[in-house]
Amino acid sequence: MSEAAPASESRRGVLLGLSAWVMWGFFPLYWPLLKPSGAVEILAHRIFWSMVLMLVVVVALSRRAALRRTLADRRARLLLAVASVLITVNWGTYIWGVNHDHVVETSLGYFINPLVSVLLGVLFLGERMRRLQWAALALAGVAVVGLTVEYGRPPWVALILAFSFGSYGLVKKKADAGAVESVVIETLVMSPVALGYIVVLTATGASTFGDHGLLHAVLVVGTALVTVVPLLCFAGAATRIPLSTLGLMQYLTPTVQFVLGLAVFHEPMPAMRWVGFALIWLALVLFTAETLRHRRRALRVSPEEVPV
Repeated sequence: MSEAAPASESRRGVLLGLSAWVMWGFFPLYWPLLKPSGAVEILAHRIFWSMVLMLVVVVALSRRAALRRTLADRRARLLLAVASVLITVNWGTYIWGVNHDHVVETSLGYFINPLVSVLLGVLFLGERMRRLQWAALALAGVAVVGLTVEYGRPPWVALILAFSFGSYGLVKKKADAGAVESVVIETLVMSPVALGYIVVLTATGASTFGDHGLLHAVLVVGTALVTVVPLLCFAGAATRIPLSTLGLMQYLTPTVQFVLGLAVFHEPMPAMRWVGFALIWLALVLFTAETLRHRRRALRVSPEEVPV
């Protein structure tokens, strides 16, 4: 019984993790449904309604005491306020990118993200990179230069997504707050701005909310569900399975986005762009192989010190 329970929890963790990454991968199918709403209006509604839903989640999961403790921590509050700005930039860029036919480029941002996270760890946490990780980062740099030449501009959407989300992860790591509590505070920080923007749009007659039928209004409010549900699945997975397993799953999201960009949105993919993506994928293979090799070695040397 005691052995079956951990196995059952592990399977549940895998399913929750897969659910989170796959749902995030299919996001590009949702945002176009909200047209004619613009990216900033969608973002404002997403922040506000996510805050409302997260407060409901706090009550439903009896996390009010944990939320109060987090709010009482001045350092955590400040870091989560920074995280709130970073995730707002990330969400806004992603919505804009999807609704302006840059789905493939958004997938590039999330392919690059693991490498950016490692670089930020070196710069701000004093972490050290091994040779293959440096090689992976160099390959990614070459790929970005090649894609800049191909696009005729730097892949700004991808770079903003990668660095905003990487920085968000770094700040969240420093804040060391619970998953539910941190998301509540992040949405609370930006909700006054979001609600103010919604009010201004409504007062000036520029709002699309409520003017395009019940279905459109439901879909706009539904941005809270598509935001919160995968976050809760991810939080559930993170407590049940190793972070290395969860980390490998993250490639599902940009892979699904990439396929959608080609098969559903029919975005162009010239030969040079394929080369750039191939270099990114090769960099990720090197990075992942080195990470797994290092973890296996650490397990052999000191298994009690390696997280499982």
